[in-house]
Amino acid sequence: MDAVIPKHQEAADQHSHLVRPQDMEWQTTRFPGCEAKTLLFDRRTGLMTALMRFAPGSVLPDHEHVGIEQSYVIEGALVDKEGPAEGIACKAGEFIWREAGSRHAAWCPDGALILAIFQVPNKFFEADGRVVDAAGQDWDETWGHTGAQQSRST
Repeated sequence: MDAVIPKHQEAADQHSHLVRPQDMEWQTTRFPGCEAKTLLFDRRTGLMTALMRFAPGSVLPDHEHVGIEQSYVIEGALVDKEGPAEGIACKAGEFIWREAGSRHAAWCPDGALILAIFQVPNKFFEADGRVVDAAGQDWDETWGHTGAQQSRST
């Protein structure tokens, strides 16, 4: 799910990539109430920038930030539901970043629109013990090649 780049731009400039989110469709994710517009995605390194839209009450379950995560909240609020920073809320107009290795669950009680930047895809911890990426793929098989910090909890 790479960003959409206008065809005329491909020939005009190989170094600048204009993305028009207003022309992109929201993509559903495997997390109920969470949709995304991927603005940048490097399949080799996992670097990703995305607009993320959360319905009221939606939750991002237990996950670890393998690299630094940056989030700017445009609308609503992103709240730590579980973890060491439980209850911390990043509201509209605020910015929060999380260190590599930080782990938590997050939710959007009233919904949210967030610009999120990930150095490497998050690790999600499934109830059956599997560790997967946001797409549900085995994290080590898909992203282990990045040489990113390994989980402190595995």
